[in-house]
Amino acid sequence: MNDLQAELTKQIKRLNQEFVSDFIEEDDKEGIFRQEIFSKYAELGLAGVITSDQFSGSGLGYEDLCLALEEIAKTSVPYAVTISVSSMVQSILSNYGTLKQKEKYLPKLATGEEIGSFALSESHSGSDAASLKATAKKVDGGFILNGSKMWVTSGGIAKTYIVMARTGNEGAKGISAFIVRDGAEGFSYGKKEQKMGWKTSPTRELIFENCFIPQENLLGKENEGFKIALNSLSAGRITIGSISVGVAQAALNTATSYSLSREQFSKAIFNFQGIQFMLADMDTEIQASRLLVNQAAILLDQGKTCPKLSAMAKMKASDTAMKVTTDAVQILGGAGYTTEYPVERFMRDAK
Repeated sequence: MNDLQAELTKQIKRLNQEFVSDFIEEDDKEGIFRQEIFSKYAELGLAGVITSDQFSGSGLGYEDLCLALEEIAKTSVPYAVTISVSSMVQSILSNYGTLKQKEKYLPKLATGEEIGSFALSESHSGSDAASLKATAKKVDGGFILNGSKMWVTSGGIAKTYIVMARTGNEGAKGISAFIVRDGAEGFSYGKKEQKMGWKTSPTRELIFENCFIPQENLLGKENEGFKIALNSLSAGRITIGSISVGVAQAALNTATSYSLSREQFSKAIFNFQGIQFMLADMDTEIQASRLLVNQAAILLDQGKTCPKLSAMAKMKASDTAMKVTTDAVQILGGAGYTTEYPVERFMRDAK
């Protein structure tokens, strides 16, 4: 970790301790997203870490973003996810947008004035995203968008959406990407999903009913949207991996602290070898996950896109988060099952 990264993580940790942590538990119960918290992170330059300073971003790399997201996730996975997805939207615009599109949308996203969102999945097309049914029919001056999108992170609070819709034949080669703005005529939202975890991150359905999209809002070339989606998701897997590492580390920290203070049979449970075995395994898996995520981020910063390593990093880190948070609940025993300690929230967010 270089000096800049060390200072950045230090500032995030201070912000989490002095401001964000005051709201997290109550907001998780009520499902409240606070714009002021997102704005606080944005003031540290975290809303546009990977966006060029030409467009008001920080001009840093994915390695820096991953370190930041890991630190944020130690306190709040949902806010880390919000920043991760909005960053992915900026990456898409940076890589595939025209200069006019970049100048129009990137500055407000990079400064945190607005939030970006990505819409690919549909009710019947999750893993098989290439089978999506939403259509964008070409008309004079643009396209008419019809259909819906499911499981959209930041749905309802985002202002700029990257939406994938079918403009051609069946399959991956008939999909295009569009920039759709909140408030566009024919664009509405479904109900807010009630989820097991990520409760402070709103997830909504997007509904399009004869929604006109001007030609200038086509992103990249027509029928090449699926390639844009796949390339972007490869980078997104790395950031989700870093968030997984963060929540796993937070769970380990809580479990370790608890084991040192909780006494049974006249000694701290940390001194029981069975607990030490669990903590050692948890730490080992976290370290391995962090190394995979970091290596994938470094390669991406070097322009060496590696979808295989990105997928491996996300898979390993998210599996580790699930295992470590579950073990943390186990170490805390009955207390871990209550909301008195955050490990039950960590476990739900990990899932």
